[in-house]
Amino acid sequence: MLALMNSERFMDDAPRTIYARLLDEDQDAPCHWRTMYRILDEQGQVRERRNQLAHPVYAKPMLMATAPNQAWTWDITKMRGPTKWTSFNAYVLLDLYSRYMLGWLIADNESGEHAATLVETVCTRYDIQRNTLTLHADNGGPMRSKTMYQLMRDLGVTPSHSRPHTSNDNPFSESQFKTMKYRADYPDRFETLQAAQSWMRDFGGWYNNQHHHSELALFTPADVYFGRVDGILVKRQAALDLAFAAHPERYSRGRPIAKRPPAAVYINPPAQETPKCP
Repeated sequence: MLALMNSERFMDDAPRTIYARLLDEDQDAPCHWRTMYRILDEQGQVRERRNQLAHPVYAKPMLMATAPNQAWTWDITKMRGPTKWTSFNAYVLLDLYSRYMLGWLIADNESGEHAATLVETVCTRYDIQRNTLTLHADNGGPMRSKTMYQLMRDLGVTPSHSRPHTSNDNPFSESQFKTMKYRADYPDRFETLQAAQSWMRDFGGWYNNQHHHSELALFTPADVYFGRVDGILVKRQAALDLAFAAHPERYSRGRPIAKRPPAAVYINPPAQETPKCP
């Protein structure tokens, strides 16, 4: 009975259907359909009986940066063009630790050549030494192109990739694109490639030098990237001390302490074990 149910003819049918088809063909069913269910249940085959394609298990990328230029992340986003179904492609490269926009490129299409041009230019600009940098991206065609892999081998850069269909593996680029497109002055459409480049140039200056990032304790990406945090922290603490001295009643928890950005930034931080009760 099990061999019959798992045959090519019946493997996609429920026991009720098998039972009915046999009767309709003037055949005596070997057993009642309820018994068929019991046989399948004993063999752990109550659900799908056809051999299923096993999806490969992809390793979760885990990156940590404790200083600028240890890990970068990049992605491509669409900027709508002048007419329907047209768009420009913005390649944006970020420093993981500081969120600093290291460079960008806008082109009519997606290609590994454009991506390689951007990465090579930025590595040269910031004098990145061999075997000191990890470059993280998703699984798009330009990210996995032969051109990009060859360039990273030549530069001594370690590649890292998100798992397929897992946007949370590249959250910093996704967040930066959201900040970009929610800007009040972000146009509905860009009339020309030059217009898109001009807007991105202004946005990059604002994002790096004026955007007080919520995940960086309200420091700007440039403050963190160029190591200005300690000097600014002294000024912030002095301002908080003056406010506390003048109006201590406003601070129910006592003297306020100026916060500094996190010492380490992660993509998929390691899970912390929950302490077990004795």
